[in-house]
Amino acid sequence: MTVATTTETVSGTVLSAQDVNMKNASAKGGNDLNNNFNGMDDRQGVTEKDLDDYLHNYNKWKQSRAGRALQQWIADYLGMRFDAEIKWKNVAMIGGLHLTTVVMFFKYVWYSTLTTWLWGIFVGGCAGLGVTGGAHRLWTHRAYKAKLPLRIILMCFYCMSGQNSLYDWVRDHRIHHKYSETDADPHNSNRGFFYAHVGWLLLRKHPECIKKGQLIDMSDVLADPVIQFHQRYFMALKILFTFIVPSMIPWMFLGEPLYLSFLANCLLRYVLTLNFTWLVNSAAHIYGNKPYDSRIRPAENKAVSIVAMGEGWHNYHHVFPWDYKAAEMGHYSVNVTTFWLDVFAKIGWAYDLKEPSKELVSRTLQKYGDGTHITTPIGNLKEVPEQDPLKSR
Repeated sequence: MTVATTTETVSGTVLSAQDVNMKNASAKGGNDLNNNFNGMDDRQGVTEKDLDDYLHNYNKWKQSRAGRALQQWIADYLGMRFDAEIKWKNVAMIGGLHLTTVVMFFKYVWYSTLTTWLWGIFVGGCAGLGVTGGAHRLWTHRAYKAKLPLRIILMCFYCMSGQNSLYDWVRDHRIHHKYSETDADPHNSNRGFFYAHVGWLLLRKHPECIKKGQLIDMSDVLADPVIQFHQRYFMALKILFTFIVPSMIPWMFLGEPLYLSFLANCLLRYVLTLNFTWLVNSAAHIYGNKPYDSRIRPAENKAVSIVAMGEGWHNYHHVFPWDYKAAEMGHYSVNVTTFWLDVFAKIGWAYDLKEPSKELVSRTLQKYGDGTHITTPIGNLKEVPEQDPLKSR
């Protein structure tokens, strides 16, 4: 193990080199561009006029007349008023996907086989790893480095999740960390659970979010040839890995009926993957304790961590976003992503895995935590009670 030479700011404290450890460090790990593990620097040379011009062009999109009329009808007759235009196309797609899935699940769940469930769990795990280990910990936070074979695998796995392009995902998540719980945050949890969970995809973004998105430096992401390939063929890759491959393999090689394979993987598995990811933005920003920093909304949520493969230890993650584990403690059972990253590290495909020193974590939780950390003393209790001298005779 070697020590990184980069400094970083955590909770307002400037770190020394000894505060950051790197596993499987490369010889030049402490000096190259990718070791700047902040990953949220602003683009240089962007003026206010540039931002205003971009926002003006972005705002050229308008709702259709029918869309505006429907939104007004909802406001007049249902009393539900929104501060932004509703994206009816997204409402139809996401709402239709969920409704169809619920109906089909209760109709066809009785026909499912062991193959149905095992293959669905496998594909869901691959898709989850593409999001957690790829889009999140690798490309957004640069919490570790990955050799080309691993980057290709993670890109393909990410395509199985059926989400936006990697560029959009990374940009939105970097904005989320830099401007968390403000108008610039794409899924600001101050606007409620539903908005943070999925509502942010159904409404037009806040102008501050649009403008701040133009400030985020994405040059490191665009420099990766794997991302370049993904961007160029994004829609084809999404269709291939989200729908075709998961449906065809069980049918062609495992004897699964095609209709059942499609329903299980292109509906149920897809919907679960989306919602497990969204829970990190909603539930993990509202429910749980805050042992590392009580001043912020993100919280430690074990349930979310289980379904999101280790992403629910969110209070810790927002304090130390560059930790490749996205958590301080917890077995592999509640952080499956870390297990796989450690496996890839053993074969040399993942390296420069960054994590804070135990001393830094201890200083931070003692200064800012809510007192719920496992190491926090309970009241006046002592670890070893003093022995009564009268009873010892």
